[in-house]
Amino acid sequence: MHRLLLLIFCINGFLLSPTHSINPSKSARLKLLRAPVQRAQDLARDDNLRKEMIARSIARRRRSARGGLSFEMPMSSGAYAGTGQYFVRLRLGTPAQKFVLVADTGSDLTWVNCRYRRRRCARCAADRGRRRRVFVADESESFRPISCASLLCRNTLPFSLTTCPSRASPCAYDYGYADGSKAQGFFASESMTITLSNRRNVKLKGLIVGCTSSFVGLSFNKADGVLGLGYSNTSFAAESTRQFGGRFAYCLVDHLSPKNVSGYLVFGGSNQSKPNMRYAKLVVEPEFDPFYGVEVIGISIGGIVLRIPLSVWDIRGQGGVIIDSGMSLTSFVEPAYRMVMLALTESLKGFKRVLVTPFEFCFDSTRFNDSVVPSLGIHFAGSAQFEAPKKSYIIDVADRVKCVGFLSASWPGVSTIGKIIQQNFKWEFDVVNKRLGFQPSSCSSH
Repeated sequence: MHRLLLLIFCINGFLLSPTHSINPSKSARLKLLRAPVQRAQDLARDDNLRKEMIARSIARRRRSARGGLSFEMPMSSGAYAGTGQYFVRLRLGTPAQKFVLVADTGSDLTWVNCRYRRRRCARCAADRGRRRRVFVADESESFRPISCASLLCRNTLPFSLTTCPSRASPCAYDYGYADGSKAQGFFASESMTITLSNRRNVKLKGLIVGCTSSFVGLSFNKADGVLGLGYSNTSFAAESTRQFGGRFAYCLVDHLSPKNVSGYLVFGGSNQSKPNMRYAKLVVEPEFDPFYGVEVIGISIGGIVLRIPLSVWDIRGQGGVIIDSGMSLTSFVEPAYRMVMLALTESLKGFKRVLVTPFEFCFDSTRFNDSVVPSLGIHFAGSAQFEAPKKSYIIDVADRVKCVGFLSASWPGVSTIGKIIQQNFKWEFDVVNKRLGFQPSSCSSH
């Protein structure tokens, strides 16, 4: 290549040199000049095209190689801490600092208790007696506050505030939760250390993380923050699935399990359909952010499909169903709830009733045997059926007291598949193919 270019420029120089033996016309000289220059341009263009092709090919191979990999976080019940949440452990910043966060598919903001530029963390000061960890942002080399003047702040980030004193000011948020709890702080770009399935440690860079200096409420008072697994462009789940095969999965151990028993949260892995996994249609649409919808067509009790109005399940109308790891109990909108409760409690009328708020039907379980309880199936579009374990909907609430573990939701409205009924199943959220996979699992491995 170098020789060819040298030859071209030598010829070029010869053509521009004065000569006494040859005196071509001006147009002839320009024509001869244009030929080697055009050739050089063609060569450069071809090389650029090839360079781009090589870059795309290598990038595809790298993505493919990473697509076969995965990374996993242990996921444990918070029962030992007196909460119904599920916890994950992660390493944030450079060098890495360790935290315990609540895994929540209904949240798109990942945040930690945080101190920046030696500002006092109001929540942290109030909770010193609970040994809650605080992310010291000043000690992280990879921590980058996001400007309040940026388009990302103004147009994309959830719950970002419009106040912007100067371009140097960070993008502040006031993030609200369903129970009225609020996290306040500012957005930043940060790195997280993960261990791949090949046992190599790598960093996920450029994650959107909230530096929370104030939190009001009881939702997450047993953890250091929240891992946002909701569906949005900026959530941790979105960034991780973009890099690892377009899917994530979790398996929840029994909600009463001790601290040393854990399930898992995993991103990536093989994109092949699993032979024992059933699939339902996952609804991931901007108007539904950050929740994951799933297309349900009916519920059966004891093998008999209940005559619930189809409008209850119409996710694009006034009904629909979401699946949520943040909500403990499963709720059905009133038309579905009433029919489910009537069918289930018919077999439990022989037991002594016990009043326990907020449940509608609780009973003395001294002589209880679950063989009297009819099966419960949730039927998804596409013929997949989820048959819930009986202990996941006839739940223990006290010594010798059980309740039907469903709540009523207002209609019109959305029903929610909560985390207790999800336990001891693997749930795979395939956001690329828009499907929700599920299969029974001990949660010991994926």
